[in-house]
Amino acid sequence: FVTPPQSWNWQTIQFLCDIHQFTMERIGDELLWPLSMPCRITSDADVPIAYYGTSNIGRMKTIYRRGLGHRYGSIMQAISGVHYNYSLPDAFWPLYRELEADDSAPQDFRSAAYLSAVRNVRRMDWLLLYLFGASPALCKSFVQGRESGLEELDSATLYGPWATSLRMSDLGYRNDAQANLVVSANSLDEYVRDLSEATHLPRAEFARIGVKVDGEYRQLNANQLQIENEFYSTIRPKRVIEPGERPTAALLRGGVQYVELRALDISPSDPVGLNQRQMRFLEVFLIYCLLLDSPPISAAEQECIDRNHGLVARRGREPGLQLARGEGEISLPEWGIAICREMEAVARLLDPDGRQGHVEAVRHHARIVEDSSLTPSAALIAELRDKQLSLATYGLDLARRTRDYFLSLGADLNQHREALAAEADDSLRRQAQMEASDELDFDEYLARYLA
Repeated sequence: FVTPPQSWNWQTIQFLCDIHQFTMERIGDELLWPLSMPCRITSDADVPIAYYGTSNIGRMKTIYRRGLGHRYGSIMQAISGVHYNYSLPDAFWPLYRELEADDSAPQDFRSAAYLSAVRNVRRMDWLLLYLFGASPALCKSFVQGRESGLEELDSATLYGPWATSLRMSDLGYRNDAQANLVVSANSLDEYVRDLSEATHLPRAEFARIGVKVDGEYRQLNANQLQIENEFYSTIRPKRVIEPGERPTAALLRGGVQYVELRALDISPSDPVGLNQRQMRFLEVFLIYCLLLDSPPISAAEQECIDRNHGLVARRGREPGLQLARGEGEISLPEWGIAICREMEAVARLLDPDGRQGHVEAVRHHARIVEDSSLTPSAALIAELRDKQLSLATYGLDLARRTRDYFLSLGADLNQHREALAAEADDSLRRQAQMEASDELDFDEYLARYLA
């Protein structure tokens, strides 16, 4: 589900509710899986590759996902999360640029500021895994007999006793294939350079898969990344692309337009996967990261960032856990509380009359830092144990309850029902038009796009 840009968090939540209700009313007996880690899956063959039609761009999207299946396993594509896109209003930037006494071009200043935020999010993304991680367990079928380092919760479920987000661990998106891929956020030019190099650098293990075999594409190419989207990161600088434009080209053309935060697991306790309090915290966090001093990230610091990320994903609730900071170490609660206290100054700017909930959101999450039993990951493990449920059983029950909740809502409450129905019809018309208007054969189209 994708929401349009909104001015207020509640508008995004409302749209998510409406699109969930609209979908539930139209999928019959099917269910939407409500957890970040997939349900019981026997093999990769059980996960169908997304099909986008016969247009050139549709074929490219399907082949890209087929390539992901060959590279990382199709089950990996059943992992899901919440992407939180955020930008500051246009009116903010001239004021901030004047305050900083910066004489660079406005576009360059904005890009540099967003990349400052990206660097600081990378430094502190462990806090998001701790606060929003809700995938401490997974179905045994996911690891398919591989060594996982997890413990058995029941005959069908594995879990990490102190884990927060296995989705964001080495078992999920932080896989070995991209372990050595470093894309610098120290400047826009460096970010584009590193990402572009990765999309043009051949990789032997992917070459062994083959690209076009017996007339059928297995992947778009055999490079480290097929396209920029394959780069898995907790946060990415983004710009809306023009038709046929690559993301890196869009960034060079117009600079950074917004950031895409990708570290959030689906919240099992919220019907749409997150709530307004979480969104308020994230807004404060991103602005805090933008305003905070953000020196370039060295290779040594990047190693510390990766170590902290891995530790918190796997062991974030472990008592006494120490994280790397500077030349030494600091306990997770001590560092997390310090961050939340500094964030309060930003929250008060967003919440001058105390009615918008930003200060309350920061303080609420500070309490979670102090008490790990309040984390979503701890709550999930406790519920599985208390009710003696496997993760699959829990997920199916939650999926049914979520469906029933949305189906119980009155049709008149859906403010976007007519617009969503019109978009469903119009999208099919646009697809047919695209498929009829392609002039290049696919091989030539792909070669031009990847050039």
